[in-house]
Amino acid sequence: MATANEAYRKAANSPAGRQAFETAKEARETIESAAESAKSTGEHLADTVSDYASDAARKAGDFASDVSRKAGKQFSRAEAMAVDAYDEVHDASVRNPHITLAVAAGLGFLLGAFLVSRR
Repeated sequence: MATANEAYRKAANSPAGRQAFETAKEARETIESAAESAKSTGEHLADTVSDYASDAARKAGDFASDVSRKAGKQFSRAEAMAVDAYDEVHDASVRNPHITLAVAAGLGFLLGAFLVSRR
């Protein structure tokens, strides 16, 4: 009867043992190749995601700049309109002081009536 060590050597040196060794070697090479391919694909995917994120950040910055610029223009326009309206009212009150006093008295009366009715 053969020992376990002899049986192992006999099985390893048999054609089936050599074939199993070659198959295992090929499987290992295939797995290493697949791992390298997955690594390369992962790196490519990371680069692509990074590019998309950079592009999105740039577009968001451009959009924010456009909105800020447009808001600044609208604010300047509203400010100019308010200054013009103030100037017109001031000029009208200087030209017609009696109308200005009548409007002020009327507004004071309405405000007083409103405040008294709320009690």
